[in-house]
Amino acid sequence: TLPPGMVLGPDGKPCKICTAFRNWKPGTTEADSNRDKQQGASPTSSNSTSGSGEHAEMSYRGDGPPPDCPPDVEVLGRSTWSFLHTAAAYFPDKPTPAQRASMISLIRSLSVVYPCTWCATDFGKDISSNPPDVSSGEKLSKWLCDRHNEVNKKLGKDEFDCRKVLERWRDGPSDGRCD
Repeated sequence: TLPPGMVLGPDGKPCKICTAFRNWKPGTTEADSNRDKQQGASPTSSNSTSGSGEHAEMSYRGDGPPPDCPPDVEVLGRSTWSFLHTAAAYFPDKPTPAQRASMISLIRSLSVVYPCTWCATDFGKDISSNPPDVSSGEKLSKWLCDRHNEVNKKLGKDEFDCRKVLERWRDGPSDGRCD
């Protein structure tokens, strides 16, 4: 049986990039358990094997993956949204035909190349129903914010106030704390 929250990939195997790290619980082997007992470790701690380099010491205990591990679905999602929102915030007010075509290509490519397959499929359906508006940076930012809010709704998260996209992704707050 799969742990709660584990997502299967198209190959029917557990999909790490499609699953939040806190739900990714690889099984431990009897050898791991015996080694931990011999070293006085609890099941939730890990130890370094001195000098051998076999096991990296790990003190990280957050919900997300440690900084030196591949991203999980949540880290990948936040990073992708940050990139897309920032690209939209700096998109020209009067884009050239080449800039518009490139942005549309970038957005559409996500439904093909995004590592989380169910995320990619869902985003592809959304952009088919709601094609990107690349007529200006402001309209692209609004369109992207609406798409992000659709995802937030599906995940049970709060919606972002789309009137604040440029403050969040380009200008920073008026109090200057980001300057």
